[in-house]
Amino acid sequence: MENSPNQAWNTDLYQSSHSFVWQYGESLLDLLSPKSGERILDLGCGTGQLTNAIAKRGATTLGTDADADMIAQAQKNFPELQFEVADARYFVMPDAVDAVFSNAVLHWIQEQDWVAERIWQALKPGGRFVAEFGGKGCIQSILDAIHIVRSNLGYGQTTAAPWYFPSVGEYATLLEQQGFEVSLATLFDRPTPLEGETGLANWIFMFAGRFLGDLTMDQQAAVIKAAEDWLRPSMYQNGRWIADYRRLRVVAIKHQTI
Repeated sequence: MENSPNQAWNTDLYQSSHSFVWQYGESLLDLLSPKSGERILDLGCGTGQLTNAIAKRGATTLGTDADADMIAQAQKNFPELQFEVADARYFVMPDAVDAVFSNAVLHWIQEQDWVAERIWQALKPGGRFVAEFGGKGCIQSILDAIHIVRSNLGYGQTTAAPWYFPSVGEYATLLEQQGFEVSLATLFDRPTPLEGETGLANWIFMFAGRFLGDLTMDQQAAVIKAAEDWLRPSMYQNGRWIADYRRLRVVAIKHQTI
């Protein structure tokens, strides 16, 4: 889970209430199809659950994340695996890998051309890049609600959203410009249950805290309550919140040069 400017991660809350982040990523492993003997980089590994799942399929893994607390928790969770603090925009692999895997990470990074170049350099010729992250329209209802209720409460507009949610065409073009051949690119809805009555509030604190950072604790509570009231008719179903996630899934190949 790569860090972003002004985004602080609560590793306990991440593991206890947002396990959907890596649980949904498990289906992506079938596209990755790790094999025994392969070396695979898990870029933005968070607390290491998917790095471990890749290793269980026989590959040698390295998990990296820009957040030191996430890496410390990953090392605690899976002490037999290798983890390092590294920023996806700047990392350098001493030896090329067979695949780069990334789940629920890239939407946190604005400098996507830098990341694509780093991934390209990390891969062996013939290597593959398999990723999933937020796509165009992801969590739009939640973002709209936060903007509206802040304005209604007289707290002014929020800062710009920290996320990169591209369309299929936008991201496929970026990869092709780097030299990749994109073999799969698909955008799809993934309505995502949030745990418990406080699921929406927990989500906002975990992933959208920067939109509250200029407010007092009482003002933050007022924004959360107003956002819940605004979204309840459309997003609260059968006793739980359902976030309007949209995901972009890609597979791209670094073909061998002639």
